[in-house]
Amino acid sequence: METIYIQEVVTRDGLQMEDQFVPTEEKIDLINRLSAAGVDKIEATSFVSPKAIPNLRDAEDVMLGIDRKPDITYTALIPNVKGAERAAACKVDEVNLVVSASESHNQKNVRKSVDESFSGFTDITRFLAGTGIRINGSLATSFGCPFEGTIAENRVLGLIDKYLELGADGITLADTTGMATPKQVFQLCGKVLDHWPDLPLTLHFHNTRGMGLANVVEGIRAGVTRFDASLGGLGGCPFAPGATGNICTEDLVHMLIFMGYHVKTDFDQLIATAKHLETILGHDVPGQVIKAGKITDLHPV
Repeated sequence: METIYIQEVVTRDGLQMEDQFVPTEEKIDLINRLSAAGVDKIEATSFVSPKAIPNLRDAEDVMLGIDRKPDITYTALIPNVKGAERAAACKVDEVNLVVSASESHNQKNVRKSVDESFSGFTDITRFLAGTGIRINGSLATSFGCPFEGTIAENRVLGLIDKYLELGADGITLADTTGMATPKQVFQLCGKVLDHWPDLPLTLHFHNTRGMGLANVVEGIRAGVTRFDASLGGLGGCPFAPGATGNICTEDLVHMLIFMGYHVKTDFDQLIATAKHLETILGHDVPGQVIKAGKITDLHPV
């Protein structure tokens, strides 16, 4: 039975988009619940400027306050050397670097060219050398840009190569605005894994146009086994018009279980945590399974 690895991003990618600031103790409790549910990786927070992302201004308190389990990777997004210093002080397992495959989106997102972003990454990798902290390189807009449209496959392959030259341990291809199609996912992931068969490759899908889980299926068919997802389907991109949330973790796990894949995650605990998330936020979340129930939940005639 093939194992699929679930990588949770709600407390970074999800909560950064909320209108309200979720209290630090609630974030810590949410991460602890996700750890107890047995996801494989948690992107706990982001060490960015509090002015840029005020909802994550408590990054240190969150990272130092959680109960860490040895079989779970706790990662954080960082934008620069200062972020790397803060992450290292909190002893994260991994840092996540992000650059866009699209020049236009990168300018919107971080006000830098792609080359300027990679120049900054060189300083980060130099600082982290010898710390034991792993580096994941994410490529936003890998499957399409809302400003430029189609992104050439060779462009994506070339940027992956730049990350690997810097010493990245893994790569994430992100569909930042939900422009990917299943056929495109299968073709691009197949080419990436043909070039680097042993590359730890993650896919990060948004469900903007309702194709997120279909894209997962084609990613698996191409050989990918790691997927980012957000509890309740929260999230989005603040610098992309019309971008809605990530694929929903509990919906993803539900699909994988009933397709016969092995996931370490305790599904019932995950459902309970998603319902708790609604309580924290005070509003419904986009996830479907917590509304409809499992496909095995039968009803009296």
